Amino acid sequence: MLYTEKVMDHFMNPRNVGEIENADGVGEVGNVKCGDIMRIYIKVEGDQIVDVKFKTFGCGSAIAASSVATELIMGKTIDEALALTNKQVIDELGGLPPVKVHCSVLAEQALKAAIYDYATKNALTFKGLEGYDPDEDHHDHDVVDIEF
Repeated sequence: MLYTEKVMDHFMNPRNVGEIENADGVGEVGNVKCGDIMRIYIKVEGDQIVDVKFKTFGCGSAIAASSVATELIMGKTIDEALALTNKQVIDELGGLPPVKVHCSVLAEQALKAAIYDYATKNALTFKGLEGYDPDEDHHDHDVVDIEF
């Protein structure tokens, strides 16, 4: 399996790793069966994401996808962050092997879950969350509780 230089860079030197204490929103997706669990934390001021961190238990592609996704939404508005797609994550990484595309989907889902958490806690609605169900089984991924 061949990885791009950018995937390897984000895997070996991931950006924005960690937790945000008292995060405004936390999203977690993945399952132990597929081996990838992703948790994204966001801090919001006004409608802007001023800080974002992640913790990912998984393969190099999952870590790289998490890292790139956090970079892509840092400083963005909630609406801009909700517009992020897994294709943008893949493009930013210079591509992923077909069997690893689900890692980019997880990054998009974890971000959406964090924004959904923020919206729910603050009784807010966002256009990009219309019809979003955090409990929906997107790709046979069950949310599990795992300590990082």
